[in-house]
Amino acid sequence: MTCELCPRRCRADRTTTFGYCKMPMTPVAALAGPHFGEEPCIAGYGGAGTVFFSGCSLGCVYCQNREISRDGAGKAITVERLAEIFRELEENGADCIDLVTPTHFADAVVKALTLAKPTVPVVYNCGGYERVETLRMLEGLVDVYLPDYKYADASLARRLSNAPDYPTVALHAIREMVRQTGKPVFDEDGLLQKGTLIRHLVLPGYVDNTLDCLDILTAAFGEDEVLLSVMSQYTPPVEPLPDGNLNRRLTEAEYGRVLDYLYLLGNENVFVQELSAASEFYVPDFDGTGV
Repeated sequence: MTCELCPRRCRADRTTTFGYCKMPMTPVAALAGPHFGEEPCIAGYGGAGTVFFSGCSLGCVYCQNREISRDGAGKAITVERLAEIFRELEENGADCIDLVTPTHFADAVVKALTLAKPTVPVVYNCGGYERVETLRMLEGLVDVYLPDYKYADASLARRLSNAPDYPTVALHAIREMVRQTGKPVFDEDGLLQKGTLIRHLVLPGYVDNTLDCLDILTAAFGEDEVLLSVMSQYTPPVEPLPDGNLNRRLTEAEYGRVLDYLYLLGNENVFVQELSAASEFYVPDFDGTGV
């Protein structure tokens, strides 16, 4: 089987070797358990029942989850075990099943959700770099899409994530997500039951990219079609990067520009992090718990 699940379409036979994602076809996960670092309408009160998959189809130089995205941490599991994990998370009070970076395991995710479709919302938490054809495999199985929209600039996407086609590919993918889920739907407790919530992480030194991303998303989607989440949590990697901007945190002045621009856009369906939220709280220990 040659793999074309992600936009890389590397055509690797992942039954015998690794693809661009550095993963085999068998699902690999590094952690499964309650996570409270998601937006309030996702994390809820019992936490998001999060499965952190290993590997990634992007190549972000600043990735805060590099231990699992590129360095191979994690444990291989069967589709049947993945379905059991969904059941265990729900039984333990999770307000949703939150699948983090699942794209390169989409085949296994579809099979596991077919075996054990949770009664709580299924959240597809991804980097936005998706093939529409792969997303269509998930229709009816995913309730909430939680994609990033990282870049408006192809050259920046090439330099920071090795994905010059990211701006166009991600926008097409998000349109498909919105087609599948429709407008956001909340329950009586304010928890998101269906819909698409688009995240954008503000990078230090690249506020203009953020403003351009907000322009693109505002033009592409009506205010009631999607939710937005603007994040300030960027944390510099331990090993310094050649790009000096990425070796520091976001400044108050930079984030202030973003908040001012959001106010001018007038979109009220936006989650905004406090600048002080930038912390290791959002990066759990990938110790194999729950897998």
